Amino acid sequence: MIFGPTPLDQAEGAILAHSLKQGEIAFKKGRRLSAEDVRNLRSAQIHEVIAARLEEGDLHEDEAARRLAEVAAGNGAKVTEAFTGRCNLVAEAHGLVQVEAERLDELNLIDEALTIATLPDLEPVEPRQMLATVKIIPFAAPTAALARCLEIAGSGAPLVRVAPFAAKRVGLVQTRLPGQKERLLDKTRDALDARLAALGSAACLERRCGHQEAEVAEGLAALRSAGCEILLVSGASAIVDRRDVVPAGIERTGGRVRHFGMPVDPGNLLLLAEWDGLPVLGLPGCARSPKINGFDWVLQRFAAGLSVEPRDVMRMGVGGLLKEIGGRPLPRAEAVESSQTKRAPRIAALVLAAGQSRRYGRENKLLAEMDGLPLVRYTVAAAQASQADPVLLVTGHARESVEAAVAETAVALLHNADYAQGLSTSLRRGLAGLPDDIDGVVVLLGDMPKVDAKTIDKLIAAFDPLEGRAICIPTSQGKRGNPVLFARRFFAEAMEIAGDVGAKPLIADHADQVAEVPVDGEAVLLDVDTPAALARLTG
Repeated sequence: MIFGPTPLDQAEGAILAHSLKQGEIAFKKGRRLSAEDVRNLRSAQIHEVIAARLEEGDLHEDEAARRLAEVAAGNGAKVTEAFTGRCNLVAEAHGLVQVEAERLDELNLIDEALTIATLPDLEPVEPRQMLATVKIIPFAAPTAALARCLEIAGSGAPLVRVAPFAAKRVGLVQTRLPGQKERLLDKTRDALDARLAALGSAACLERRCGHQEAEVAEGLAALRSAGCEILLVSGASAIVDRRDVVPAGIERTGGRVRHFGMPVDPGNLLLLAEWDGLPVLGLPGCARSPKINGFDWVLQRFAAGLSVEPRDVMRMGVGGLLKEIGGRPLPRAEAVESSQTKRAPRIAALVLAAGQSRRYGRENKLLAEMDGLPLVRYTVAAAQASQADPVLLVTGHARESVEAAVAETAVALLHNADYAQGLSTSLRRGLAGLPDDIDGVVVLLGDMPKVDAKTIDKLIAAFDPLEGRAICIPTSQGKRGNPVLFARRFFAEAMEIAGDVGAKPLIADHADQVAEVPVDGEAVLLDVDTPAALARLTG
């Protein structure tokens, strides 16, 4: 890759290294300079730019990131669109992320240009949560280094995958001593039920008995007969030895103790046992508390269908200090509750279909057909096929006909009674109907039937307010088009827009937050205002 000052006669196709603003020109870094861009630069009396030019043996950062992410991703990991050399993997299910740490390290040691960062192995994840990010550091990656990385990533189990939690039937035996209050046992059962609910399982089946090995064995046998897939024993007295009451009761059934103790605090006194293939756990006293402890780590693995060997337990020491310590700036439980999981942004889609279609003639252009389907159907279908969720359609003029045209799509409908006052009223109506937990919205025009789901997903992949990309606009041949995606922070401001305009005032007032996203083809520039435009589109 050639990097540095580049004269304009060599700049076409080069990648701009730094943002450039002069007069009417406002180019973001990473822009691939077109012939028109070069002409505009020359007209602005700019004679050279700092840019990167790809050579033979180089692969553009986005393509390299995409290829590596696709090979690294396994079951339950979805690959997002690549942008600025970054391609993310996000979870498709609630479960535990699995990371092949040794091979990941080997890959990251190949070349400084190619990197993958992941969550810790066996971290609980939610749908849409980010699992990993592939980042190409310069503007291009060496193809030879990429080939080696792809070989490592594909040489065994996928580098990053999700083991989903599955509903398990869990049985709990609780022992009690004379005079012990039932309330303590109730607390233990309630804490366990809350854990199981968080893992997608129903409340436990419970048996209470005296603190005797024969009664423990009898309780376990009853729960196994009831179809339980995981058996737990919470003793009235803590397990202090492999020959104590609880392990003795497990062995009386024919089970065997596999390991006692773990390098996790709280959770030291956990007992790992097995009975003819059925996992049996003797619980530490901290399992009565809802706060995270070593028992959670083992239960999560069983809930995800993973095996737990004695060696797995013995290797939990790094990161195993879970106890709250006064010297920490923030107690662990509070830190866990207050931290925000980094997840893929939740982006809604608004399809605006309320206009009066005056330039098209007597017919509503949104109902005009292309290959047998009304135009508005194409826009709705693209939004529904994308990562955007939910998808809402704003109607106005010819409401009944437009609603009938999309009836089979089951899209959510909003009606703008003030549609005659311009596009801004439809935008306001749509924003008012969005759920509270979204991070942004992509606004689509109903008369742009060639815009596809991949274009929408590219905008979502580019969206990152923390990196100054809070407004994302597609470009084709250097020209800005539609749809436009913008962050929730601008909703209040957008609600103040008036007249027959959409998000243009936001774009003008927040140029520093705008990211131009190059896309293939001209679909983002093509709307249907007249029958002639439709004829050109279909011809």
